[in-house]
Amino acid sequence: MSSVKEHFEIPGRYKQWSFGLIGVGVLSLIIGFILYGGTDHGTRFWASLLQNSVYFLLITNAAMFFFAATTLAYGGWTLTFRRVSEAISVSVIPIGIITFLILMALVFGGKTTIYEWLDKDLVKNDAVLNGKKGFLNPTFFTVWTTLSIGLWILLGRKMRSLSQEIDNTPLTIEEGKKYIFKNTVWAAIYIVWFALTVASVTPWLWLMSINAHWFSTMYSWYTFASSFVAGIALMTLFVIYLKNKGYLEYTNEEHLHDLGKFQFAFSIFWTYLWFAQFMLIWYANISEETIYFKSRFEGAYQGIFYLNLVINFVCPLLIYMKASSKRNYATVTFMSVLLIFGHWLDFFQMVFPYHYPDHVPLNLFDFGVALGFVGLIMWQTGLALSKVPLLAKNHPFLKESIIHHT
Repeated sequence: MSSVKEHFEIPGRYKQWSFGLIGVGVLSLIIGFILYGGTDHGTRFWASLLQNSVYFLLITNAAMFFFAATTLAYGGWTLTFRRVSEAISVSVIPIGIITFLILMALVFGGKTTIYEWLDKDLVKNDAVLNGKKGFLNPTFFTVWTTLSIGLWILLGRKMRSLSQEIDNTPLTIEEGKKYIFKNTVWAAIYIVWFALTVASVTPWLWLMSINAHWFSTMYSWYTFASSFVAGIALMTLFVIYLKNKGYLEYTNEEHLHDLGKFQFAFSIFWTYLWFAQFMLIWYANISEETIYFKSRFEGAYQGIFYLNLVINFVCPLLIYMKASSKRNYATVTFMSVLLIFGHWLDFFQMVFPYHYPDHVPLNLFDFGVALGFVGLIMWQTGLALSKVPLLAKNHPFLKESIIHHT
């Protein structure tokens, strides 16, 4: 173990890119506010902030879900690169705070053009909205948003502290059993809360309620699948970056192959949910349901609708079908970047078609805000990686990960 590079040193160019991208994001925010903040009640400006903040919060939170899920499943194969998922999950703290502030600004700023259920007079005269007012109201929205983000941060911090508490403390067999059990308990608690939030209520509030007359029982699972694929792709990019810099010596093609399989498998899972939701609504042909796909399938967003399917289904299906492609660093890097972009587009069409059904407002402002979040993730993850050893060397399952073979 002594020859292993355990501590990550943030390169100068890495810092430059991180701060440069954050600068692009801040500049885009300022320009966007000047251009769009005072027009159309700021709908264009706030819609972009909502899309980007929620998307990047969910994909960074997916790293902790991956950590907790593999812990619960006794998945020791992840140990050689576990600190990567832990470091990415630290980004939930700043992005969670940013997202919370954006959501609170929408709710208490009375942005009825984003959330129509904030209009009390409209709710009174609308039977559908009036029937949902026990759920769609500022108090419930605020409480659930606070609990969701707050517990993601607190439980994630607990999971990271458990992982790091044995870095300098070798364990006996009995101590190892107790340690694994304690990790499993906390991972189970996190998974339960994740199920109640990302896989249930939270996407309904933040995204689906943009069009409060429409609903889908598959929406939260669809949102989870989209963000989880992108989350795995983000982890994969950091693993490859660290490998190229001479770190993560015990992470090899076998681990990369499995990360590729996760991308492939959950791309298929995302497609299954996409098709199931679309097919059932198309087949039933009920106007209250088809309104969601009207502008996406037939209108101005038709190009993005099909591009979304090509990037997030056809590409991983064709490229990741062969085992060799999932072991090729260049191929996996390309696919990881493509999938992060593809699911960013997916979230774009979750938000914008309702507000701008006749045209696609996508422009440099949206990309600039997205790049700002990318820079923030890069900096926060790099900082977190530099503070702890890259190898959980005293973990009871480490040997399993070192000798891992698929």
